[in-house]
Amino acid sequence: IKELEVALLSGAADIAVHSMKDLPAELAEDFIIAAMLERQDPRDALVSGAGQTLDELAPAARVGTSSLRRRSQILSRRPDLEVLDLRGNVPTRVGRLEDGDYDAVVLACAGLRRLEMFDRRCQPLAPEEVLPAVAQGAIGIECRRDDQDLRALLGTLSCVSTIVCVRAERAMNATLGGNCSVPVAGFAEREGGEIRLRGLVASEDGTRLVVEEQRGPLAAPDALGVRVAEAMLGKGADQILAELAG
Repeated sequence: IKELEVALLSGAADIAVHSMKDLPAELAEDFIIAAMLERQDPRDALVSGAGQTLDELAPAARVGTSSLRRRSQILSRRPDLEVLDLRGNVPTRVGRLEDGDYDAVVLACAGLRRLEMFDRRCQPLAPEEVLPAVAQGAIGIECRRDDQDLRALLGTLSCVSTIVCVRAERAMNATLGGNCSVPVAGFAEREGGEIRLRGLVASEDGTRLVVEEQRGPLAAPDALGVRVAEAMLGKGADQILAELAG
C-alpha cells in the first residue's frame, strides 16, 4: 500500500485499487477513498475435496488458513479440528489442498469468485458460523485528496450501500485498534433505512468470544461502529486485545 501511495504522490499513478479489507483503519491525509464498488460476497468459504460443510469435516481434519480471525472462530465451533497455517495466493492455497497437505482450506468467497475458482468444492460459511473480516468483499479506489476532478469521476462508480456498511465496520475496527494480526470480525448489512452491524473479538484459541450486534441509521454509520466497539470493550474485549498485544 505504501508503494502505491508513493506512486500516487509522484504522479506515476492517478488511482490505486485496493481490497478494502487490506487498508489500514486510517489513511494518510493526502489520500481519499473516492469510490467503493458494489460489494461482492463477503462470506468466507470452506474448500474441500468433497465439498463438505464445517460440521461435516471428520474429527481432527486439517484445515488451512493464515487468518487468526478464521482460526479462532473455527476452533470455537470445532475444537477437535487441527487448524494449520497456510499462506500464498489463492491458486497456491487451493493447490496445497489438491496436493493433500490439508483436508480443507478457508478462503474468501469474493476472491474465489473473482478468479473464477468457486466450484462445487466451496461451501460458503454463514456469518453465524464465521463472521467475515471487516470490509471483506469490498473494492475501494484511492486517489489524491486534492484531485477534485478525478474524485468526481470516480464517485460515479460508488455503491451507497457498500459505503455505509464498510464505514460502520471500519469505524468499529478503528475504535478497537484492530488489524490483520488480531482476531476481530465485523459485518454490516443494510436493512431498509437501517444498518445492522455485528462485531466479534476472539481469543486466538477460540475459547473466548465477545460479540455484539446493534442497529443504527444509514446517516450515521461511523457512530454505529463506535458504539458496537465500545460495547464489546465493555464486555471484556479489551482484556483479550491486551493479551494478544502482549
